Amino acid sequence: MAITIEYKDAENKLLILYLINMMDMAMSRSQITDFIIEKDFMNHFTLGQVLSDMVERGFLHGDTEEAGDISITKYSLTEDGISHLDLLEEQIPRPVRSLIDRYVEDNRGKILRGLEKSTNHFYDAESDDFTVKCGVYDDKRGTRLMEIIVHVATREQVKQIQANWNANYSAIYGRVLALLTEATECNE
Repeated sequence: MAITIEYKDAENKLLILYLINMMDMAMSRSQITDFIIEKDFMNHFTLGQVLSDMVERGFLHGDTEEAGDISITKYSLTEDGISHLDLLEEQIPRPVRSLIDRYVEDNRGKILRGLEKSTNHFYDAESDDFTVKCGVYDDKRGTRLMEIIVHVATREQVKQIQANWNANYSAIYGRVLALLTEATECNE
């Protein structure tokens, strides 16, 4: 059993090293999370542990920026991280590398523009429901533009909300902002 866990841990680290290397820029936890969780490579908690371990072991450098009430950590490869990836890149299955390559091609421009989205979900065993948190952030200024928290009953609803947010977050943000800022008549 320990061999499987160690192998999976190494595989997770290689995926992150490869993603950041192919993106060719420092990436925030949120940016890494979007890909890793969307593709079901690991869960949110495992990703956090893997990132912390990789910083501790010297494979990644985590640079934290404070902006207002938000702190954003950007991860970049260290020399050790690059060396390990060079040695072990072929251990990442070709279909997984292709998936990462396509993701980088499709999303690099958005990340460079600085608009960042995130979706996370949490299961509450006590109430037997899920909480979905969707956000959009201006990465250049380090400000939170919008966060929406929704409680839903099923995993299917979680997946649908996350898929819709990931595909349409800028349009949703624009529509909600327009609705909230337009003048309406008050019925008193």
